[in-house]
Amino acid sequence: MWFFGTNNSSGFSGSSTAEEVTHGIDGTGLTAIVTGASSGLGAETTRVLALRGVHVIMAIRNIANGREIRAKILNEVPSAKIDIMELDLSSMASVRTFASDYKSTTLPLNLLINNAGVCAPPFTLSEDNIELQFATNYLGHFLLTHLLLDTMKNTALESGKEGRIVNVSSEAHRYTIRGGISFDRLNNSSGYFGLLAYCQSKLANNLHANELARRFKNDRVQITANSLHPGGIYTNIFRYTSLLDSIFRMLGMFIFKDVHQGAATTCYVALNPEVEGISGEYFSDCKIAKPSKLSQDITLARKLWDFTMDVIK
Repeated sequence: MWFFGTNNSSGFSGSSTAEEVTHGIDGTGLTAIVTGASSGLGAETTRVLALRGVHVIMAIRNIANGREIRAKILNEVPSAKIDIMELDLSSMASVRTFASDYKSTTLPLNLLINNAGVCAPPFTLSEDNIELQFATNYLGHFLLTHLLLDTMKNTALESGKEGRIVNVSSEAHRYTIRGGISFDRLNNSSGYFGLLAYCQSKLANNLHANELARRFKNDRVQITANSLHPGGIYTNIFRYTSLLDSIFRMLGMFIFKDVHQGAATTCYVALNPEVEGISGEYFSDCKIAKPSKLSQDITLARKLWDFTMDVIK
């Protein structure tokens, strides 16, 4: 049990599991896309949403791993509705193909769980010449959300059910460079520090959700957008940093959440009725938490939005 958890206003804590925070909730009739669903938090989020009756689309790069996860879930929950679609978030072409293919299925879309991420790889440029963490953790999710917004809006209108966009961020969003986003040096290998670039991408996830929420409110769109910290948890996201990977692997069982606890806040924000109508917030341990001042900077959020729209043209 993760011993740092304490009960909060939602009735849940840092030690609550994804199954506990969705207990008794019927997600039948809802359709969700979960990115990075072939391992870790994404796999557990997929399992629990499917357990609650949600039709889940696993948006993943590793199809073989995805099939294994799907088979395990179906063995546990034979009635689960789970499909697999290929998606490489570091590639804008792949994101566009995924969005086009999804639209062609005519499936509705109620929940978009922007979960996938990489942490502190060696400096690498994506095929679009974007720093890999910014490309994968933020830009790919921004583009995916942008391309599927009309589908989500139509689903909300036709179903009368609120759509929800969930950006899986991190407490790491607090530890960025001064000013938050290095717009002018984003793809410069000089001075690159992997962990700082990771923190930058997580801040961008928060700013994205907040700007979406503001736009939805202004346009009276029945969709919410929130970001969250899943908690300290060991997953394969640390695979690029051997020292951190070794340390976290050794300490994980003592000080970190397991995946069942780590996916709890994601599933809570995505499915729990207590969150209905709440938008533009940052959650941790299944409650609203206070993010960094930069996360709440409206000017920075709009600047990042405009910058990103230019990049994805």
